[in-house]
Amino acid sequence: MNSFSAKAPARANIIGEHTDYATNAGHVLPTPLPFHTTIKLEKVTGTAGRVTISSENFDEPPCQRLLMETPRGHWTDYVVGCLRIAATRVELPALTVAVKSDVPIGSGISSSAALCVAVVRAVKGLFGTRWNDEEIALMAYESEHDYVGVPCGKMDQFASSVGRPGLALLLDTKTLKHRNVPLPSNIVLMLVDCGKKHDLAKGSGYRQRVAECTEARDKLGVGTLCELGYKDLPRLSALPENVAKRARHVITENLRVLEFVAALERGDSEKQADLIAASHVSQRDDFECSIPEIDALVESSIRFGVRGARLVGGGFGGAIIALVPRRKVAAWWSYVSRENPNSKLISTYALKNTENEYAA
Repeated sequence: MNSFSAKAPARANIIGEHTDYATNAGHVLPTPLPFHTTIKLEKVTGTAGRVTISSENFDEPPCQRLLMETPRGHWTDYVVGCLRIAATRVELPALTVAVKSDVPIGSGISSSAALCVAVVRAVKGLFGTRWNDEEIALMAYESEHDYVGVPCGKMDQFASSVGRPGLALLLDTKTLKHRNVPLPSNIVLMLVDCGKKHDLAKGSGYRQRVAECTEARDKLGVGTLCELGYKDLPRLSALPENVAKRARHVITENLRVLEFVAALERGDSEKQADLIAASHVSQRDDFECSIPEIDALVESSIRFGVRGARLVGGGFGGAIIALVPRRKVAAWWSYVSRENPNSKLISTYALKNTENEYAA
């Protein structure tokens, strides 16, 4: 076999934002989305370790890269990182990599994880390795975290590699234990881009939040912030104000994930909405990663009558996710878009259980 194509999905994180860093190691609840990045990997004649990368999504010539080189601050770093890690497990010849994607970039639904997982899946298919979905997720994470230098957690890669369409993935990012959780069929996940992109690889705000979480963990003398619960919140008074706020978001957000799953399993839609709303307030006021355009979208949703709306993704731009009853979807979007004319509907993801269509 000289070529192989594989794809991987983007994801929406229903609840559990900024809880998956190594310093925090809490729970998250993402679900895959029907947006994909597809990778075609082809063996070519040439020096091993030389890679030619192209994408039909960018108006630029193919990029020549060597697996031994350091990151350039270019999107192809994600591909190179994955191939470098794969090359420690399987011998790679010269390759061409063709990228095609319909994943919106900078909208908070993890275009980078979809790219990385698709690359590793393509290597698996082309070279016949036996990597399972968890191993693929960890290789994708290693590329993004260690090579590209994004101080991310493992949620995005697990959602893209392990997640199943129509189901939420409850993931403990400390132990990596996970299980699928059914989602209500009468709810549509509405994803709306606020009109301002984010780039976590370059964003100083995101890195500062990670550093503040590390400071909180170290000053509190715990292994991870998510070891703590509601009873521990008074301890945060000993921390600098901003550090205490970041820790409060992480601790309470981790607990909200577990409470949300419990509400899902007993069919309590009011509690679900309350928790989603509280998540946004916590991101806005404690983690301080929202922006006015995001807040305006959430406030429009609340005025319409849908409280279950919040910032999704790393923040500082991007999108909101709203849990909208199926019968209200058209009216909700008409109302929200009228109040926010620069916003863009990314997806109206009607939930239904389907077989996993993403595996290589």
